Amino acid sequence: MARRKLLKNAQVVSAEKIVESDVLIEDDIILKIERSITDIHAEVVDLSGKYLLPGLIDDQVHFREPGLTHKGSIATESKAALAGGITSFMEQPNTNPQTTTYEALEDKFERAKATSWVNYSFFFGGTNDNLELIKRLPLDACAGVKLFLGSSTGNMLVDKLEVIEAIFSSTPHVIAAHCEDEQTIRENTERAIAQYGSNIPFSEHPLIRSEEACYLSSSQAVSLAQKTGARLHVFHLSTAKELDLFRSDLPLSKKKITAEACIHHLWFTDADYQSKQSLIKWNPAVKTVNDKEALWKALEEGAIDVIATDHAPHTLEEKKNPYLSAPSGGPLVQHALQALIDQVKERNLGLPFIVKKMCNNPAELFSLKDRGYIKEGYKADLVVVEMNKAHRVAQDNLWYHCGWSPFEGHEFSSSIDQVWVNGTLAFNNGCFVTRPAVERLSFNRN
Repeated sequence: MARRKLLKNAQVVSAEKIVESDVLIEDDIILKIERSITDIHAEVVDLSGKYLLPGLIDDQVHFREPGLTHKGSIATESKAALAGGITSFMEQPNTNPQTTTYEALEDKFERAKATSWVNYSFFFGGTNDNLELIKRLPLDACAGVKLFLGSSTGNMLVDKLEVIEAIFSSTPHVIAAHCEDEQTIRENTERAIAQYGSNIPFSEHPLIRSEEACYLSSSQAVSLAQKTGARLHVFHLSTAKELDLFRSDLPLSKKKITAEACIHHLWFTDADYQSKQSLIKWNPAVKTVNDKEALWKALEEGAIDVIATDHAPHTLEEKKNPYLSAPSGGPLVQHALQALIDQVKERNLGLPFIVKKMCNNPAELFSLKDRGYIKEGYKADLVVVEMNKAHRVAQDNLWYHCGWSPFEGHEFSSSIDQVWVNGTLAFNNGCFVTRPAVERLSFNRN
């Protein structure tokens, strides 16, 4: 017999508006959305005063499995993502082994099937040597192809121009790119060592992994995409200078070159290095307040299409190392939505803005099937938010395996009340209810 849940009196958020509605779920599908629904066979959940969003889709996470599970695993990090309202993720290939063969890719899918708390897909990693595999990669196999262009933190640098151009020319997949110029970074690092020796302050990070390093690589990638017609998606923009490379005068459906911003670049600035030190050391680096504000403006105007986390945990012991040996990256999936809510409140952008950038647009960009929207016939991936219930981040309410957060001690203005994955209530009032029946993401691609 079909299972029915009736969510009553919800403030349903779409990219266009907020409307009070009832939502009827049957098994894993949104069956009906109307102002008033009566169903004697349904279990009723009253959401009066609460906001209902589509489950967030995070297209850029590093869950560290296999090979780096002392930092995190698919099980631990997807559970933290669930607590943060993220119901689908796309994971990156710089694990050990790297996801650069079909066998490694399928191994990840099997691991996620067995242990993930939310829906999943993965990127296939490009290297200097696996062009033929990329050419044969089926369109529905995975999220897309990930290239580290100019710089790589996982020994996956693709630096042969003829290979890069061949990949751009030969795959219909979304090519997601990390763009920083390695030579520029190397020169800046040498200068910093000459000045500071081994005691480089973390405030030097945005000068080492500089605006010019970002722009040089991203401009080359965009130019090559224009030349070849490739479908390019540039991850984690961090500078104002790069924004002129991307168009705001086209809807997402008409773009072949798209861009993304991440939570840390939208929240922190270089002024925070003094207090946060290595905890906000990311690649690309957190930069100036001018860069941060330019990213927000580009999001509003449409030059940047998607917001993601680039969740990349390391142990606190690793992070406590000096600058040259402290790894880049940090945990973000649990608090991304709350951080965005505080920002859109401050900027008067509203919840529909978040739904567009973290639900609708990722679904459209990657051609996801039946997710990213609260629509009849779509999968019931849903997040219930209490907008004015404060939540203070503390060690005892973190779900990351690494046990720390750059937001520790901060009080967000909102709380994640419930999270539904494929029609199952998986998280409720700060507690995990059950591991839901999660699914491999599927795609509408020709």
